[in-house]
Amino acid sequence: MKRFFSEWYYRLTISMPFVSWFVVALLLGASAFFFKDFQLDASADSLVLENDKDLKYYRALRARYGSDDFLIVTYSPNGDLFSDAALADIKLLRDRLADLQRVASVTTILDVPLIDSPRVTLAELRRFTRTLEDDSTDRELARKEFESSPLYRNLLMSPDARTTALLVNFKRDEQYEKLLKKREDLREKQLHDSLSDEEQYQLAQATLDFKRYTVKTQAQQQSDIAEVRAILDRHRAMARIHLGGVPMITSDMIDFVRDDIRTFGVGVALFLIALLGIAFRRLRWVLVPMLICTSAVVVMVGLLGLAEWRVTVVSSNFISLLLIITLSLTIHLVVRHLELSSENPSAAQPWLLQETLRTKVVPSFYTALTTMVAFGSLVVSDIRPVIDFGWMMVFGVGIAFVLSFLLFPSALAMLKAGKAVSFGHDPTSAFTRILAQVIERHGRAVLLLYLLIVILSVIGISRLSVENRFIDYFKESTEISQGMVLIDQQLGGTTPLDVILDPDQDFFEYLAEERRLANASGEADDFESLPGEGGISADSFWFNIFELETVQLVHDYLESLPETGKVLSLATTMDLLTQINGDEPLDNFALSVMHKRLPTDIKETLFNPYMSADGNQVRFGIRVIDSDINLKRDALLKKIQSDLSEKLKLQPEQVKLSGMLVLYNNVLQSLFQSQILTLSAVFVAIMVMFLILFRSIKIALIGVVPTVVAAGLILGLMGWLGIPLDIMTITIAAITIGIGVDDTIHYVHRFREEVKVDGNYWAAVHRSHGSVGRAIYYTSVTITLGFSILVLSNFIPTINFGLLTGFAMVIALIANLTLLPLMIVRFKPLIAG
Repeated sequence: MKRFFSEWYYRLTISMPFVSWFVVALLLGASAFFFKDFQLDASADSLVLENDKDLKYYRALRARYGSDDFLIVTYSPNGDLFSDAALADIKLLRDRLADLQRVASVTTILDVPLIDSPRVTLAELRRFTRTLEDDSTDRELARKEFESSPLYRNLLMSPDARTTALLVNFKRDEQYEKLLKKREDLREKQLHDSLSDEEQYQLAQATLDFKRYTVKTQAQQQSDIAEVRAILDRHRAMARIHLGGVPMITSDMIDFVRDDIRTFGVGVALFLIALLGIAFRRLRWVLVPMLICTSAVVVMVGLLGLAEWRVTVVSSNFISLLLIITLSLTIHLVVRHLELSSENPSAAQPWLLQETLRTKVVPSFYTALTTMVAFGSLVVSDIRPVIDFGWMMVFGVGIAFVLSFLLFPSALAMLKAGKAVSFGHDPTSAFTRILAQVIERHGRAVLLLYLLIVILSVIGISRLSVENRFIDYFKESTEISQGMVLIDQQLGGTTPLDVILDPDQDFFEYLAEERRLANASGEADDFESLPGEGGISADSFWFNIFELETVQLVHDYLESLPETGKVLSLATTMDLLTQINGDEPLDNFALSVMHKRLPTDIKETLFNPYMSADGNQVRFGIRVIDSDINLKRDALLKKIQSDLSEKLKLQPEQVKLSGMLVLYNNVLQSLFQSQILTLSAVFVAIMVMFLILFRSIKIALIGVVPTVVAAGLILGLMGWLGIPLDIMTITIAAITIGIGVDDTIHYVHRFREEVKVDGNYWAAVHRSHGSVGRAIYYTSVTITLGFSILVLSNFIPTINFGLLTGFAMVIALIANLTLLPLMIVRFKPLIAG
């Protein structure tokens, strides 16, 4: 059976190459058709944990208190902010932004309510709302109010009154919310119960509908941001302007992903062409490998379009990776073909091709399989973009293997064997020869050096951290970084965090009992004695003079934390209501009256964002300073939770934390677990494949050591250098093992053949270094330099990923040509003959 398939394979690729060409041409044509469906994704939802319970709570809070998906425009005029020219320009800017189709409102210093410019009473406030645009407003008093107001200071106005913010709110997308709710309801049911066949179909359809709709909304959002930027450009002569906010970051990251795909693809392709030309010095050895690489990319992009599989910032380097991996497979075929041609100068092309394929198909199959396993191990992560990246590369490597073994023989079958290329005295041969001599003469010293490396790596790994600042993901030259720094320093912080306080568990039982007793005794005449008759102060848990003291204590505590910037809550509202009340404290009656009689627009500003309609839940809106170098998110969240329970005597179940800070921290804290799971998965899978391939437990154990050392060294180096794990760098170790072990397979496979020649292990080492060692060198250099192209990214984690993975490939190369043969010689797991 094996011989039958081999003969058919040789016939279709070597004897009748046009058949293979026809099949590949059809595949490429079909793939190109789906290019139009290739999509990118950089939404906040693409960077959260799968099935994160905090995400569901976060979405519920957004529905109740409003979304944090708004744009922040910072405006620092060239002159006085309160001058006629500056205010007129802000007014024009506001009106232009408000005229955009999808903008619901624009909040500026011109249109927010003022209560102290000069002071207004509740009666006056009910008749009209004073703003900075009103003729009756005292501009100097307004300046002082903005500088001192607990609501506006560090929100709409910087402490030095030189920078203001315009908050651009977009219209609520009801269709988006409807599709999201339908999908999430079915997912929630799937987590706790089994779905029927009909419900499974509904979930699949809901997921597809939501994915397709988000593609439209993402395109619309990018168009909106472009329109906003065009408007801002018309005002930059009057002021220094920056744009910030989640929608802008999402839009810019999509541009980053698009630019990275283009830059990486073109950059790596040009580099590979130059490398092939220098290494092999013949046109065919440039054209054929690049044909295979390009075909693999075309098919993969078409597959992603067909499957509507969107590329994220994590998977934006998939084209460059696919080019590198495809070329590494092809180089082994090229080097083997050239070896055979050199050894058999009169041999015909069909024989050379058949012998090349025969000797390389098994090791190449297992190297492709180990690489697929390495990327496949990423699917055990809980982070969606990492999971998708893993699956993309699994399919990509499979496509690369198939196309390599179809196109390589088919292309060369139409060409003559050609003149052999001599490698006898090239730098590659010298490098591999020197390494063989070093380990033979100084084997003990080399082993001691690796032992030292392992010890230092373990110490470095113990120092690894997952704490990293979102602002550090971007170069300082990007508007994202510049805007975040300005907002952090002048406008109260960037990263939203919500602290939610619920009633004491006994509250509702107490309320029901009070109602029963009041009705039974007939003593329901007092305004506050019967719940439901005394206004919200009597009915609610928080909106009364007793619990508002607790709210103030919590507010003061949160504001005292060095990591927090602006804090807004019901305590802020109470400060303003006290001013309206002539700086006199309010009793429960006054609280109820004010809550009932305040104008709707004032109530929407002072109450709706910070208290539920029934007054039984309060929200503290916090902006955390992301640029603080001492920020430790997980420690901050645990400290808040602990202090509110232990110091302020709140019940633990009363306190809930939410917001983007919590969701992002959940991702970071999952990185250690994801790293352990991915490494365990790839280690076990590769061990199993080594056992299947070499049928020797000794070889299986020896074979994983070099790349494990390389991966450990990189993780240890990250620990020593203080480089934290992130959504990109957690993939380095698994990828290093998966790709690095490819060289191990090729080396061991060749060594087994060489040691059978004379049974001399050291002679086999020298011959292996002189043959397959060159191919290992070429592929490792290709991969290393290919990864270095990633430094052109605007996304810092991608840059770190490229540099660290490239360095890991160098270490894996050296380990496979030193540590691996040393261990083989010392333990002698291979039997000659």
